[in-house]
Amino acid sequence: MNKKGFTLIELMIVVAIIGILAAIAIPQFSAYRVKSYNTKATAELRSAYTACQVYFSTMEGSTTCGIDGMHSQKFFNSSDVTLNITDDKLDTWTAPAKHNASNVTYTIDPNGTVTVTATP
Repeated sequence: MNKKGFTLIELMIVVAIIGILAAIAIPQFSAYRVKSYNTKATAELRSAYTACQVYFSTMEGSTTCGIDGMHSQKFFNSSDVTLNITDDKLDTWTAPAKHNASNVTYTIDPNGTVTVTATP
């Protein structure tokens, strides 16, 4: 008789290969998720900085830009990024931002330079 199909050994080898690939891929996926969280935090930080710079440029005489100034420029940060303006004055505007799923905090200075200020 001519039997068709896979043997038990062949099936076990395929399952082992899939397991090895999963063991390699899952940690990489987790690292990419954290990296994307950090990228989102820095992107929102830069957007907030830009919104305040536009606010300072368009609102003559304004020397501070807080949440209201950013909202007037149509900037609303997402609920998963914590962004606090620590200094809202024109020449010293700074703010930290952190994604809720990440342990890294970024800060932007008055020149628009983003730096890491806290890591685990």
